[in-house]
Amino acid sequence: MSDGADGSAGSGAPDFAALFQALPGPHMVLDRNLCIVEANPAYCEAVERRREELIGRNIFELFPNDGPSGQRLRSSFEQVLATGAPHSLPLIPYPIQLRNGGGGFELRYWSAAHAPLLGPDQRTAFIVQNTVDVTELQKLKQMAYGGGSAPEPGEADIFQRAREVEAVNAALRTEMQGLRDLFEQAPGFMAVLVAPDFHFLMVNAAYQQLIGRRPVIGRALHEALPEIEGQGFLDLLRKVIETREPFIGEAQSVLLERSPGAPLEERFLDFIYQPIVDAAGEAWGVFVEGADVTDRVRAELQQKLLVDELNHRVKNTLATVQAIAAQTLRTTREPAGFKLAFEARLMALSSTHDLLTATSWRSAALTDVLNLELHPFGSDRYSCTGPDLDLAPSEALALGLIFHELATNAAKYGALSRPGGQVIVSWSIVAKEGLPWLELEWREASGPEVKPPSRRGFGSRLIERSLGAAGSSVLKFQSDGLICRIGLRLSRAE
Repeated sequence: MSDGADGSAGSGAPDFAALFQALPGPHMVLDRNLCIVEANPAYCEAVERRREELIGRNIFELFPNDGPSGQRLRSSFEQVLATGAPHSLPLIPYPIQLRNGGGGFELRYWSAAHAPLLGPDQRTAFIVQNTVDVTELQKLKQMAYGGGSAPEPGEADIFQRAREVEAVNAALRTEMQGLRDLFEQAPGFMAVLVAPDFHFLMVNAAYQQLIGRRPVIGRALHEALPEIEGQGFLDLLRKVIETREPFIGEAQSVLLERSPGAPLEERFLDFIYQPIVDAAGEAWGVFVEGADVTDRVRAELQQKLLVDELNHRVKNTLATVQAIAAQTLRTTREPAGFKLAFEARLMALSSTHDLLTATSWRSAALTDVLNLELHPFGSDRYSCTGPDLDLAPSEALALGLIFHELATNAAKYGALSRPGGQVIVSWSIVAKEGLPWLELEWREASGPEVKPPSRRGFGSRLIERSLGAAGSSVLKFQSDGLICRIGLRLSRAE
């Protein structure tokens, strides 16, 4: 037992060494070998021994008993050592050697409660025994239920009061165990920290799970969780003790080592630091309660990113639609012609959107973007040759519009306007200045003779300008078929 020399006494926390000595009930502490390591004055008085006679001695050497009572007592100790759970013997007859020098024994009746003290490995390191001599009560019980003479006047009242006290104690033990079970099984993490070093007095299962099931009982916070240093939590705890005001944290970030040797993991916590105040109004500890809300915080961050990305894409799409509408209107004289051309371009844009949606707007395969425009003409009318390539969303949208204009032009005036005409698309990925580039050629063959247009329409301008600073598109009107060469700097290439 500590003598309080570490400064815990007088700091607001109870002096547990003095408390143990002052307890009116008999208490003693056994180690795992069942040797007595401490006994309070009440225990020494109950067994009629001096403390010096008890310390270091095995309890069964001091009080030998090979009969059923000795076996029950030993079994109770072994159960506490094995399970780490308390165990009680409501009534056990156990003779004690008389101290009158005659060497005789006196049969006494005892009520014993055995509680474990856990070590750093969470195994029972010591057993605390609270034993009460109930010999007189047992004699009263025998008189009340038979087996002895009638009680003297007043003895019946004493026995009744004793039974009432026993019932109250049983109810209190049940209530205490219920509170311990509630604390241990609570879904939120809980802990009790004792000032001034904030050592752990109690933690529940949820708290153990949060910190990687490290042994922390009896250890100061900065020693038990060294990664906490510098994250501001110790300062918050000191402020709670100083002001006696609770602190509420919402979605607070904390870096924890959740398994031995693992890198620090960021978790987000909702929690409260509640000061524990004694009868004198002094705060001696902090009750910690909270919940791990990491999944919720990350979901909210992801949702915000998605909303921001959606807003960006909607603005870009609306700008593209506005440009398509304006340019189509400028180059189409008849309302009916405008409607057809505008709707066709919107459908091309929509089809590429559908491809990207299928991959949550991560990418779209180049061959899929080409097939959207060429597949309606039949697989025998076109060929696509090149390595597999996933395009970024912006690349897929720009090339989708270009391929639509090329396919529309080929269907009206080029290779796809007559039987036997072919469109041959080939591409490769090359490195330019350390960056991946797509080099693609659209070539038409076996179509009508091609002549350069007398004026440049919207389709030609869209093909040549859609890629902007990221690349270029060049049209060549050769007599044997149109050729379009595209160069595009890639943000990803596979």
